[in-house]
Amino acid sequence: MLHLDGRTLRMADVVAVADERMPVALADEARRRMEQTRRVVDAAVERGVPVYGVNTGFGKLSEVTIAPPQLAALQRNLVRSHAAGVGEALPEREVRAMMLLRANVLATGYAGARAQLVDTLIGMLNAGLWPPVPEQGSVGASGDLAPLAHLALAVMGEGRLRGDGAEDEASVLMARAGVMPAELAAKEGLALINGTQAHTAVATLACAELTRLWRAAHVATAMSLEALLGTPDAFDPRIQDARGQLGQRESAALLRALLHGSALRESHRHGDPRVQDAYALRCVPQVHGPALDALRFARGLIERELNAATDNPLVLSSGELLSGGNFHGQAVGMASDMLAIVTANLAVISERRIDRLVHPDFNQGLPAFLAGQPGVESGHMMSQVTAAALASECKALAHPASVDSIPTDGNKEDVVPMAMHAAVKLRRAVRNLRHVLAIECIAAAEALEHRRPLRSSTAVETAHQHLRTLVAPATGDRSPSPDIVRMGDALAAGVFDSLTDMVTI
Repeated sequence: MLHLDGRTLRMADVVAVADERMPVALADEARRRMEQTRRVVDAAVERGVPVYGVNTGFGKLSEVTIAPPQLAALQRNLVRSHAAGVGEALPEREVRAMMLLRANVLATGYAGARAQLVDTLIGMLNAGLWPPVPEQGSVGASGDLAPLAHLALAVMGEGRLRGDGAEDEASVLMARAGVMPAELAAKEGLALINGTQAHTAVATLACAELTRLWRAAHVATAMSLEALLGTPDAFDPRIQDARGQLGQRESAALLRALLHGSALRESHRHGDPRVQDAYALRCVPQVHGPALDALRFARGLIERELNAATDNPLVLSSGELLSGGNFHGQAVGMASDMLAIVTANLAVISERRIDRLVHPDFNQGLPAFLAGQPGVESGHMMSQVTAAALASECKALAHPASVDSIPTDGNKEDVVPMAMHAAVKLRRAVRNLRHVLAIECIAAAEALEHRRPLRSSTAVETAHQHLRTLVAPATGDRSPSPDIVRMGDALAAGVFDSLTDMVTI
């Protein structure tokens, strides 16, 4: 059971709720905090002093004061009018993550909302209910208004919900699950839609997978290096220390650990005319290392956002209501763009290793395209083409979204971060990398079998055994697609994490 307190949510918790349906509850301390700041909002309504989002219009209409009898209608209309999203629906796991993050930001108490809203969100999560939320429509400020408004409709018992293969009116499925819709009071519509939780949800899950894929990229590298009769000498710690880059040091150390004790390495230590390996083998720490540094930095930005108060105005227990701009999504938008660049670099160098495994001029005597009967069979020829296509798309997806801005809301929101765009393209880039690495692992495993009876290191042979439980050896040409998808899913789930846990990310 995960107890939301608005302060201690971790990336691993988001993954557990999104993917494993970990049950959720509101912590007692958070409930008390919410009750305290709710009294501040109620007092402001009683005083009648104009407060943005409480008794005024929104955005360009914030100069319009709303009379007390219309405050509830103001919040309902805000949600309904802002549910303007279009396009494909976000996957269930991303919507569940978004629901969790929105509940957690309300639990901070800074939104001045009643605990009932969190109870409704948690009730939906625990019942396996989620609304179809369109992917497009957010510019990332004032938060993810459109996606969160589609979620807020469901909290009100409006719109539609999905759950366990069914889809129906929200009121019907909520009643069946025993979840009470919320009647919105002053400021609560704004509290539900004003924030960064849609793009942060997408980015969080993508970042969690990319963390696993960074690890898997080292296992793939070790398998490929061994199959190509490469040398680990370039990973010598003295080389890394001479440069002083932290991620590079850790990447090289991980590769040394994965390759330690290889009989295959010893078989060509002496008498090999080659002086140096190609960059795709020799310079892996110089590529994977900066990727680790960037991953850690971006992950820190995203993890801090999980417990960030992103509403406006913020409601303080002192009785003050402060207007600001915490809803602006530049932090996670920039983090997502950085991670897309990481993804592109990992995909590009992996694809080059794949090419060396299948290219008869470069693969150190392995069969052309690793085919059993080259010519009659094509082997891994098209798998490398697929990897090239995916790596190339990753380059396009690495173009930053967060540098773009189109003024919105009558130019009131004149600088926006396009953070949702950044997060969505990151998700696609991570999926591409997953499949590129899967292709490399499959090809490298096949290549290693051509080096028998020589054996690699314990770690590489363990990875090979894991892979063979998922992908059967080639006995002739077959469609590679099911194998690539199956292996990619395993990489995304962390199949090689236990081999690489010496690095903490």
